[in-house]
Amino acid sequence: MKKQILLIASLVAGTITFAQTQPSFGVRAGVISSGMKGDAVNSLQNLMDYTNGSITTSNHTGFFAGGNVSIPVSDLVSVEPGLYYSEKGYDMRGDLNLKGVEFLGASAKAKLSSHYVDLPVLLKLNFNGLQVFAGPQVSYLTKADLRTTAGALGFNVLDKTMDATNQFNRWDAAVTGGVGYQFPGGFNVSASYDYGLSKVDANKSFDSYNRGFRAGIGFKF
Repeated sequence: MKKQILLIASLVAGTITFAQTQPSFGVRAGVISSGMKGDAVNSLQNLMDYTNGSITTSNHTGFFAGGNVSIPVSDLVSVEPGLYYSEKGYDMRGDLNLKGVEFLGASAKAKLSSHYVDLPVLLKLNFNGLQVFAGPQVSYLTKADLRTTAGALGFNVLDKTMDATNQFNRWDAAVTGGVGYQFPGGFNVSASYDYGLSKVDANKSFDSYNRGFRAGIGFKF
């Protein structure tokens, strides 16, 4: 992972050296629909004491916000390193096996909220406002919370939140790509997909990876 960070830093430094015009700065924020692909259910079940076999999964909706620097290389090509806070995660729903309340038919929800600092470096192609971009992304996990709730007959029988940070790999690597549009005056919109390459569990024993869609709005100064 350190080699990847050094490679990204070298790429940015080299791009600035060969930039034809002054870099411009921007901000961007939006929503993320994220999940885990692979053995995600198995890795999260290790953190839950109440599952009883029947599990369904869904994406977690979070948000991201941060800034970027656009470094023009030519009229068509630019490089954009950025720094963002991103809330990712994963949602699960399943049956409980709670001693003493089996007859209630209790059901559980588990919501993983993972808080990352993302450092993407994007190569952008600009076609009169239309933008196509892709590049590597390195992320650092600052905190992961797992909240488990359960209800039966209209009552809450469980509401537990645990710090699951140590159960996950602090570093994550991904490739990201998407499309956007830069309007005159500075306003822009974008949509992209993050494809995680690093196993997310701390022991790297499960083939579970972060994946997610982003949609955002921004402003270029």
